[in-house]
Amino acid sequence: MMAALANRFPSEDSMQPDLDRIRRLLDMLGSPQRSYPSIHLTGTNGKTSTARMVDGLLRATGLRTGRFTSPHLETPTERITLDGVPLTEDRFGEVYDEISPYVELVDDPVRMTFFEVLTGMAFAAFADAPVDVAVLEVGLGGLWDATNVVEAPVAVVLPIGLDHVPLLGTTLAEIAAEKAGIIHPGSTVVLAAQPPEAAEVLLRHAASVGATVAREGLEFGVVDRRTAVGGQLLSLQGLHGRYDDVFLPLHGGYQAGNAAAALAAVEAFLGRGLDDEVVREGFATASSPGRLEVVRSSPTVVVDAAHNPAGMTATVAALADAFSFTTLVAVVACLADKDARSMLEVLEPAVTSVVVTENSSPRHLPVEVLRELAEEVFGEERVAVEDRLDDALDAAIALADEAGEYGGAGVLVTGSVVTAGEARTLLKTR
Repeated sequence: MMAALANRFPSEDSMQPDLDRIRRLLDMLGSPQRSYPSIHLTGTNGKTSTARMVDGLLRATGLRTGRFTSPHLETPTERITLDGVPLTEDRFGEVYDEISPYVELVDDPVRMTFFEVLTGMAFAAFADAPVDVAVLEVGLGGLWDATNVVEAPVAVVLPIGLDHVPLLGTTLAEIAAEKAGIIHPGSTVVLAAQPPEAAEVLLRHAASVGATVAREGLEFGVVDRRTAVGGQLLSLQGLHGRYDDVFLPLHGGYQAGNAAAALAAVEAFLGRGLDDEVVREGFATASSPGRLEVVRSSPTVVVDAAHNPAGMTATVAALADAFSFTTLVAVVACLADKDARSMLEVLEPAVTSVVVTENSSPRHLPVEVLRELAEEVFGEERVAVEDRLDDALDAAIALADEAGEYGGAGVLVTGSVVTAGEARTLLKTR
């Protein structure tokens, strides 16, 4: 089953402007996506973290949830969850076996992509459960994404930046137009703070389809944020009320913004405010694996899946907010289609040195190319090179240990979701 899915991997990160295949599959399955309402999320960064928070808040109200996110960190089963728990490998295999005969029928003449098959599996698993509500993260863009066969009553658009260029477009306006595709007639749009160029496109599209818009900073937002042990303490303004003393066990101002968007989305979905204790309960157990995640101490090793300049900017700000490193060594491995130079330029002022390497993705940026970029940004004396990620982790930890600063030295592993996932696996097995 996994091998059959793996054969479709090369198509996952390509967007084909055609929803015909996924619609045909779902029609054969009896349109499972129509069995429950959905909350649909898009944006350049923050989708998975926000989806997990939406999921937690909905469950705190007593609703049964299904969540579909991408990409995965360690195993594809992570992408499909019921009540916050990933499908077991056995159940994942059962769902694939149930829909695979129909996938084969749809495959002619163009094969379904890896992502399309997983999307069909998620919709089928949610209907079989059954769930009260599905939380859906787009895979790429929005308009032509396989998840956009639903017309969700609530659409969440998180901050938009330049990524997947030129696939989604070369300007913020072009990318915003793709992401605006998940805003359907009569829906409520929870709109995170956006660059003006993107906001104009999103607001114009929302008006054209008669959608109601809730904007961060006007209808909802973060009122106050204080750093706390293990996270931050928030005061949030929702669509139906204010919620104080909300502990979020995640670091960084961007996660506070994600929390505000999640709260507004759930209020919009339910059409009412939430009990204060429900909000506190929903956020208290929030987690975001691979997002500024501490996976080791002495020295502290932080894994973060930032994979574009906007994401790296948020990571650097969150590091300064949550940690007090006097020595910080970065381990960086990127994919070839990403803006590695800009990410390194954002990272450079925040770290002492960098170890460049490769992850196992067939789309990885060769280490020699990354080395050249890093030396131009950091200078040769601050750059080390390791061909393998495990060796790069060892080298970075050794450099942090050499600093001899109790509690003041750390390692940041970043550059790609693949890098973050593989680093988590390597460090957990040691």
